[in-house]
Amino acid sequence: MNTLYGIKNCDTVKKARKWLDDQGISYQFHDFRADGLTETQAQSWFEELGCALINKRSTTWKQLTADQQAQAPTNPAPLLVEFPTLIKRPLLDTGSKRHLGFKADHYQALFNT
Repeated sequence: MNTLYGIKNCDTVKKARKWLDDQGISYQFHDFRADGLTETQAQSWFEELGCALINKRSTTWKQLTADQQAQAPTNPAPLLVEFPTLIKRPLLDTGSKRHLGFKADHYQALFNT
């Protein structure tokens, strides 16, 4: 089962959800704020996706202290759990691989629709 991770009021997440719905692709939506996130999940995603997982353009990133920003490349899991809006959204988990962001053509190729 596909799982789409994000925040329900994020515009990019809304676009991804609409695309998946329009294509009839089943998925479970996991809201970071409402449903939470574990350090194990965050660490696993970081190990797979690297620093691309961290949205350095976000308002949350800009509000972090210099020490917190310096921690992100080496030990991001605690920060991502505390500040889930640091995660680039959406994060699509197909069960075998994770994909960041949303572009219709990428999703189309991914699902061969």
